[in-house]
Amino acid sequence: MILTPISFDALPDVLAGFAARLGADPLAAMALARIASTCAQGSAPADTPEQRVAAVALAETYGIPTLDEEPAAAFSWDGAVLRVRSEPWVILHEVGHWLVCPPERRHLPDFGVGAGPESGRTVEADAARCVDDAAQQEDEVLSSLLGILLQVELGQAAILAFLEQNWLEGHERHAAVVHFRDAVAGLRARGLIDDAARPIRPPPTRSMQPLTKLPVELHGGRSGIDSAPGRGMTVRIHLPASCVIDPEAAA
Repeated sequence: MILTPISFDALPDVLAGFAARLGADPLAAMALARIASTCAQGSAPADTPEQRVAAVALAETYGIPTLDEEPAAAFSWDGAVLRVRSEPWVILHEVGHWLVCPPERRHLPDFGVGAGPESGRTVEADAARCVDDAAQQEDEVLSSLLGILLQVELGQAAILAFLEQNWLEGHERHAAVVHFRDAVAGLRARGLIDDAARPIRPPPTRSMQPLTKLPVELHGGRSGIDSAPGRGMTVRIHLPASCVIDPEAAA
């Protein structure tokens, strides 16, 4: 929900003023410029089948297993798959969460930060929360901005999510500028964006995914790959019980 609406007529001046207040912070300035470059798409449809397909495809390039089901049926992220019957910006926001959260929390519903706004099983998601308020807020802020920058990469109207998620709330105040600058710096410090404020693409090790994905899915299962610099790689394969072979019977 937008707390203080900003008209599209006023938006260019608001963005220009915000950019000026960023000062000598070239990375934050580039991030803002990339988001602002999508203003021309602000009046275009923001939830088309093509945009959803692109968002899901991007999620899968990161090795994130997806399921064509509404998050209200369970969780947005249930610890194994991302439910993607959502708006494109919501899908990319969840991709942002997956990238921001440490691998040891990826097995938890909604990444262990509490129920997402679209999850249906909110009591269980909140029960799985394992971070304090400060860590939860940091995850949410970084995931929000990263999801918006991913929208830019796909040529989608990132400015709409930027407004919807209140990044320009109190834009005339120094605190809003500091909030944005800190978030950009946080993404860069975690190696999630490059020096041009563009999201960093999956590492080469993820090219192994097609080697496992096709045969596993042919047997009714699903697979995914988690990796992070300095942490190695984990390949996850889930197969239905019907694929399990009894060694004694096979002998």
